Amino acid sequence: MAAQMAVNSGASLWGPLKELWETVDGAVLRRQPESVHLLDLQLKKHKPHFLSLFKNPPKSAEQREKVRKASTEGIAIQGQQGSRLLPEQLLTEAFILSDLFDIGELAALELLLAGEHQQPHFQGLTRGLVAVLLYWDGKLCIANSLRTLIQSRHGKTFTLDLSGELVALTTRFTDELMSQGLTRRILTLVSEISVTREFERLQKERGLGNEKHRKEVSDLIKECRQALADSLFSWTCQSPLTKDDTLALIGHLETVTAQADGSLDSVNMALVMALLYCLDVSFIEQGTEDREDLLQVLPLLTERQYVSAVHSRLMDGQPWKLPGLQALCRMAWALSLRVLSQLPQGSALVEFTEADEALADQAILGDVFLFIKEGMLACESFTQEEFYIRRVHSLITDFLALMPMKVKQLRNRADEDARLVHMSLQMDSELPSSLRKDLDNLMILIGEFYSKDTFGLELGLEFWCPTESLQHTSLQGSYLGMALQRPPHKQVVLSKFVRQMGDLLPSTLYISYLRMLKGLASGPQCAHYCFSLLKTNGATHSDNIQGVSGSPVSWEHFFHSLMLYHENLRRDLPNPDAAHYRHPPLRGITQRELEGLTSFLQLLTTIITWSENARLALCEHPQWTPVVVMLGLLQCSVPPVLKAEVLNCLAAFGRSPEIAASLWQSLEYTQILQTVRAPGQRQAAGIEVELNEIESSCEEYPLTRSFCHLISTLVESNLPINLGAGLRVPGFQPYLNFLRDSVFLPFPTRAYRRPAEKWEVADSVLEVFHKLLRDYEPQPSDFLPEMVELQGEQVPAHKPPGHSIMFHLLNDSPVLALCLSLLEEGVRQLDTYAPFPGKKHLESAVQHCLCLLDLALQKEVVFMDLLRESQASLLVSPLEQLLQGVSPQTRRADHIVSIARYLYHSSSNPEAAFQSAKILRRIANYPNIQIRLVGDFTHDQAVSDKLMAGFVECLDNEEAEEGTEKGDDSESQKKVSRIRHETQIHILNLLITSLELKAPNLALYLLGYEVKKPVSSTNLQDPGVLGCPRSCLHAILSLLQRGTEKRSGPVLTQQAPHLAELCYQVIYQLCACPDTSGPTMRYLRTSQDFLFSHLRHLPFILPADGESGMEEDTRSVSGFLHFDTVSKVRRKLLSVLDAIDFSQDMPELLQLDFFERTQIEQVISNCEHVNEQGHTVCNVKLLHRVLVAEVNALQGMAAIGQRPLLMEEVNSILQQVVERNRIRRSLSAKRHALQSWRSLVETLLTACPADLIPADDRQLIIRDLLLDLHDKVLSEDAAGELMPIVAGAVFTLTAHLSQSVLSEQQQGVGLETSSGFASIANSALHLILRKLLDFILCTGGGYQRLRAHLYGSLLYYLQIAQKPEEPDTLQTGKAMWERLTAPEDGFSKLQRENLAIIESYGKALMEVVCRDACDGHEISRMLALAVLDRILSIDRQNQWLLYVCNSGYLRSVVESLRQDDAALQTLLTPQAPLLKPLYIYESKMAFLTRVAKTGQGAVELLRCGLVAQLSECQVFDMVPDSDTTSSMRDPSGFIPSPKDRYRQILLPTLRLFQVILTSTTMNHQQGAAQVLQWLIVHADTIQSLLRCQELTMGALQELSLLTGIISKTALPGALEMGGEINSAALMEFQGHINRFQRLCLSLLGRLAGSERERLLKQAEITAPGETAERREEMEVAMQQVCANIMEYCQTLLLQSSAQAQFSICLFSPSGSEPAGRDGGRTDLSSTLPSMAYSRAPSLGLVLYLLKTSAAEFFRFHQSHRQSLGKLQNLDQLPPEELKELCQGLVSGPGGVEKISSVQRSLLAKRRLVQLINNRAKLLALCSYSFGGLQTSGSRGVGLSRVSQQDLDLLKSDMAAGFGEALQRKLLEVEGLYSQVRSRYTFIQALVRRIRGLLRQHKS
Repeated sequence: MAAQMAVNSGASLWGPLKELWETVDGAVLRRQPESVHLLDLQLKKHKPHFLSLFKNPPKSAEQREKVRKASTEGIAIQGQQGSRLLPEQLLTEAFILSDLFDIGELAALELLLAGEHQQPHFQGLTRGLVAVLLYWDGKLCIANSLRTLIQSRHGKTFTLDLSGELVALTTRFTDELMSQGLTRRILTLVSEISVTREFERLQKERGLGNEKHRKEVSDLIKECRQALADSLFSWTCQSPLTKDDTLALIGHLETVTAQADGSLDSVNMALVMALLYCLDVSFIEQGTEDREDLLQVLPLLTERQYVSAVHSRLMDGQPWKLPGLQALCRMAWALSLRVLSQLPQGSALVEFTEADEALADQAILGDVFLFIKEGMLACESFTQEEFYIRRVHSLITDFLALMPMKVKQLRNRADEDARLVHMSLQMDSELPSSLRKDLDNLMILIGEFYSKDTFGLELGLEFWCPTESLQHTSLQGSYLGMALQRPPHKQVVLSKFVRQMGDLLPSTLYISYLRMLKGLASGPQCAHYCFSLLKTNGATHSDNIQGVSGSPVSWEHFFHSLMLYHENLRRDLPNPDAAHYRHPPLRGITQRELEGLTSFLQLLTTIITWSENARLALCEHPQWTPVVVMLGLLQCSVPPVLKAEVLNCLAAFGRSPEIAASLWQSLEYTQILQTVRAPGQRQAAGIEVELNEIESSCEEYPLTRSFCHLISTLVESNLPINLGAGLRVPGFQPYLNFLRDSVFLPFPTRAYRRPAEKWEVADSVLEVFHKLLRDYEPQPSDFLPEMVELQGEQVPAHKPPGHSIMFHLLNDSPVLALCLSLLEEGVRQLDTYAPFPGKKHLESAVQHCLCLLDLALQKEVVFMDLLRESQASLLVSPLEQLLQGVSPQTRRADHIVSIARYLYHSSSNPEAAFQSAKILRRIANYPNIQIRLVGDFTHDQAVSDKLMAGFVECLDNEEAEEGTEKGDDSESQKKVSRIRHETQIHILNLLITSLELKAPNLALYLLGYEVKKPVSSTNLQDPGVLGCPRSCLHAILSLLQRGTEKRSGPVLTQQAPHLAELCYQVIYQLCACPDTSGPTMRYLRTSQDFLFSHLRHLPFILPADGESGMEEDTRSVSGFLHFDTVSKVRRKLLSVLDAIDFSQDMPELLQLDFFERTQIEQVISNCEHVNEQGHTVCNVKLLHRVLVAEVNALQGMAAIGQRPLLMEEVNSILQQVVERNRIRRSLSAKRHALQSWRSLVETLLTACPADLIPADDRQLIIRDLLLDLHDKVLSEDAAGELMPIVAGAVFTLTAHLSQSVLSEQQQGVGLETSSGFASIANSALHLILRKLLDFILCTGGGYQRLRAHLYGSLLYYLQIAQKPEEPDTLQTGKAMWERLTAPEDGFSKLQRENLAIIESYGKALMEVVCRDACDGHEISRMLALAVLDRILSIDRQNQWLLYVCNSGYLRSVVESLRQDDAALQTLLTPQAPLLKPLYIYESKMAFLTRVAKTGQGAVELLRCGLVAQLSECQVFDMVPDSDTTSSMRDPSGFIPSPKDRYRQILLPTLRLFQVILTSTTMNHQQGAAQVLQWLIVHADTIQSLLRCQELTMGALQELSLLTGIISKTALPGALEMGGEINSAALMEFQGHINRFQRLCLSLLGRLAGSERERLLKQAEITAPGETAERREEMEVAMQQVCANIMEYCQTLLLQSSAQAQFSICLFSPSGSEPAGRDGGRTDLSSTLPSMAYSRAPSLGLVLYLLKTSAAEFFRFHQSHRQSLGKLQNLDQLPPEELKELCQGLVSGPGGVEKISSVQRSLLAKRRLVQLINNRAKLLALCSYSFGGLQTSGSRGVGLSRVSQQDLDLLKSDMAAGFGEALQRKLLEVEGLYSQVRSRYTFIQALVRRIRGLLRQHKS
């Protein structure tokens, strides 16, 4: 038992029932797939609920006990472990609730717990009050489910087109319920439950809350009763009831009473209709296919007892409480019997069918027709239900068709009565008392019944039998959808009835007959028939002018009478100047005539409203001239009621634009509203007087309302610009002034006999204002003062009426004040939730006010801009500021708040909520107002809660775009749900706009963030937790979460994709904004698991063409990491990509016959604007206006004939434009989706920690994405607009692929494995390369920027096959042979295959890359050059090189250097320049250097005149001063100083020369000569560089390159190569060269000797952080310079051999080492003051260099060995050392801390390799210097002009210097280093020779 006593927290009386209703609704009404099975389960589970309908679980002592103990012992709750203690208060409430509804104590407790849980959804209610709502809502769910199940049955009246399986299930289930006595149960419930009784009980226990709660409870109770009654009605529509059930129903109806106004309420209405359908046999005539089956089950035919029981019950003389209802049932039964008697089966029932006449008589005596009119038509629900209408229609028509004798009797009786009336009038006696008005009532009933046609059924058509064949096939008398050749019998009878009744019509029936015609003329076809009838009635007597003997019901007669009235009354026109102007006693029109005229005018109005042909035919009739006559009548003294009808009639005429124009002129001419005052006239005349004097004193305003209606209609078709020209200032202004000053502004203060009329007046006048403002577009001309000539003087012209309204709304005017106070009044009235007279019109007036404000906000920007430009003297304020004014009623600035309060009434008033949301959204665009608004919204807690609840309620609405409830009443329902959907969209847009503004803003308040404290401190909670109200964020999330637990995914994305997109966008913005990101992500992760549940369902597959940027959500990446495997991520990414369709159908070109295409295209582009989503779209409405104006401007007859064709073409243009807009939107959606997909992929690859996605998986993901992307973008129909994004994604992906492969190799895997290169197979890599090249080629000539991405990708791809830098271990190298025969490693294999693929593309690819390298966008040029550089470096066959050289692209690049000169010169100015030219220059130089690395290329470059081009560049001579610029440094450190910029220009050139000099082996001299030319051209610069004062790092780099070049150009004959040079020039050149020599040697002194240490120290002082690094680089550079200079000396000495004509003296013969190491250059040469060679450095310097080099060598060698050791045991290094190693590579102090361990070791490794390679370089240089030093040393001795004494001295010095120790050291060096190199034993030989030299001289 204990288990069953657990409490269900979802409340067994509510939660499960709600679920049941959703299942039923989903299966039957929304037809969801897979729903039949679910429905079956639910029905089995809930069967007891249906069987004991509305029975509550009983109370029990046991339960009571258990609940009582819950506060001490606790109570178990389902789905939660353990028991829970509940507070005492809750238990007390549970007992109260249990007594109140008489339900079990546990059920009561459950309701309270559920109420507590649901409380956030109900603002301002306690849990008890919510529990009351839930209780009734549970009941309603059961009732609704029952009704829907019964509606889904198959039967005789309607079908819902459901699957057979479902229908079988529901039929079986409902049959079972019915057999268990459902009918009785329903009838008892309907009579037991009543709102007043329930309210009394609730009132006693304080179970009713505020007005809203009361209304909600009463609505629920009413809906429960209604649903139960509807269930019974739906049953009888489809299947018959049993005998007992039918009798029970009749029994119930006997006791029914009417409401106060005599009509039935909707519940009883349903039950009456149920009985009528029980007795209905009309379907037998309808020949449907299953007619036979239906006849088998009809108890009227098969069960004699049934007929007899019903018959005796209805014949029973006992009067019912409603005699009319009894009469109705008898009539229905009589007609059924009549039908039965005509059937073959009816012969058995003869005893009953005989009684049909008697029953009909009884029914007529019981005033059956009057009852149908007053009791049924007056019921609101009657017109809402199509099957009610059809049943009453069949009742009326059956009576007329089946009982013609009865109809005849009625007519005879009426004629008789008419005679009696006539006689008694003649004799002035009393009217006879026995008059019956049955025919009257029948006619009025027909008139009333057919005039309201909510569903557009046009049932009245059955009364019209088409006599003449009409033009339209659609107008053929069609009966029940079947077009018949001969109209059916019934139709003939009915149309005869209409005609005969009109013949010899007695005057007493005249009005009734007109009213009947008015009803039967409702509808486009009916109106046409009625018009014809009235035309033919009068036609036969057209010769008789009087028209008296003609039929009194004909146009002829009507209009003739009207003219006579007009003639008579015109003579009595009073003199308007008479002071006592009042209406004289009416001579002309009696009350009876007044009613007749009114009826006729109403009939006329109906016909011309429905039929345009009738309108035109009547208006243009030459004799009748109805418009003129009516306007004439308006001037006569006629009661206002009649004038009102006349105006309504004119309004109906005014619906045709053709008539409207002339109607305006006539209105003005007749001065109905006096617009021109006669000079002596003292007081106004016309309608103004009527309003102020007659209507006001009668307190009724029909005339004013009709006048507003007329103006409203006329304004719609056209606004007359020159109305009244000549007599007054032309235009509409006087009418507007009258409406504004006499109708609108005084309306609140007038007296009204009918309270509702107040709002009717307001509504009708606001409607005009709304239309005027809606059609007003501000034009520049509106603001210029225009004058018109009037009676010879100039007066200012009127502005357009829209302008005037706009002006009033943009000022603190009475109009604006009244609009705002009307809005406040409206919201106050709505807050009472009570019905009041005129509610509908008040709502409509409010609606117009809101529209006016919205339009003003929309147009004010243009309006004020134009106003400013025109410099007119108007003063206006922006409306959004006026709305912040103080309201006179509340004394607070709460206008906007009261506008926002309409959102709270969205359920009852969706239109107003929609406009309110629109206004708020417009206001939200102004940041300054937002802050004020947040204050206004929050300062009163109660209001604040209500506003929040309003916004939430609008968002919570579940009926999205496509969701409509029932198919049958779809129109109004669809409209409402569309409006609600739009409201949601406006609110979401409001949130999105506000979130972009700074805090505090409306969005933060509405989404539940902190507005008073910092936003980031918000702690979001589920609604109800810690008193947190339900905010818009909760509403958005619950919208999105619907359906996420099912397989189909979020429901919203299917039903309302646009809405879903905006919801996701709001959440994305919250996640993306730094302030809100923290709280939002926390909340989404913890309480919602939002990301995961939504990512599961990506991509959302949408029905048809809804491609919105659904992937907004995917930008919040962290959710992806919930997936358990990487392969799922890969699948998900690929499926999202697949969902984006790259193809896009393009609209075909316009096919135009009339318009000029180019002009139309121009017009279309003029109408384009950028909408809120940032799409460029064409404003279709504006375009339509422009085109229609163009068509209207055409003159002449031809144009009028062509008009339909023209309009057709305009239509096709508009459709084309709509299609274009759709395509643009679709493309931009795809762009967005692709863009966010790309962001997601990029974030995944960059931000996800490496250990989450292992390298091999990562490469597979990238591979698949790359291949997929390429497949999609390379397909034939891929849209070009998507290419740039794809290219960007490809670039990122290739970059990551390359990184991933490289990092994998660095960790030392993959290279040895056989499968290929890394985890990704070579074949895949080749595939990627192929697709990449295809993509590059398919982009063609355009798309250059796009190709930049692709070149980048290609570079990254090619990088994969590049061998990483390896440490130079100085170990014994392999022999040449071993190297040649070694197997090919992975890198070179891949490289070779890559090259093969690239070459397979041949010239096409070369052409594209080369073209991009030569011209176009800078970035793509740089990248194309880089690609060329890369390909040339791997192209061993030199195919590309040949192509580049032969096709002239190389020459083009070389020649472009000259053009770059000017741009490069601007770089050297002190201001910070644009660095673009520098980058391009560097790219070109890199490319040229790559070309120069092959001999062939170098020769080609020389041939292209490269050096000559560079010689002409003046930029090299612009050496900036270093000191001046130090102050101008760029603070960010990004832009280098001018000196550095200069170096960036010079060094590439020098390197290029060095490469050319190195690689031109054959034509070496030619190269050297050209470079020498360059050196000489820029000699001054070079000398100044060589003299260089400060030896910084940069200077050392310059020097090392310069000395290298100089040493390489010092070739014999290099000068002479320069062509024929005369001796003078030769001398000059020689001078330059000698200067170079001297400078080089002095450099040697500086670097080798004194300055070296000082430089290194100084470097340490200036940049202490980078010491080790810098010091090494400087050492390398110095060694390089020394080596270069020694090489230069060597070359020079070689040239001056013994045979040479002159030899060169380089070193002075002093062997002592340079002194003065303590700084300063005391003596660089020798101590001897020898004149001859005091300038040359001494040989001792060479010796010194040799010594230091040897010493350095050992130092370097040692550190190299250590670094190698560290590299091999990288893993064991302590972290401190790693840190130290990384320090050099990571700038900034905190940099190292942030790096993960793996990366750290990688960095350390990189650093060590750098160190090792630097050391190796230094060692090489040292040993090279040895070689150089010794050779030059040995040569120096053989010089001729050296005195012996010097020689001796030298020898002794040398001998001292070149001692044993040094010799030993040198040999050791050779042992350590040179054996790896090829020059083994070279040093040995040298040492021996020098030793020999020294000895020889000693000896």
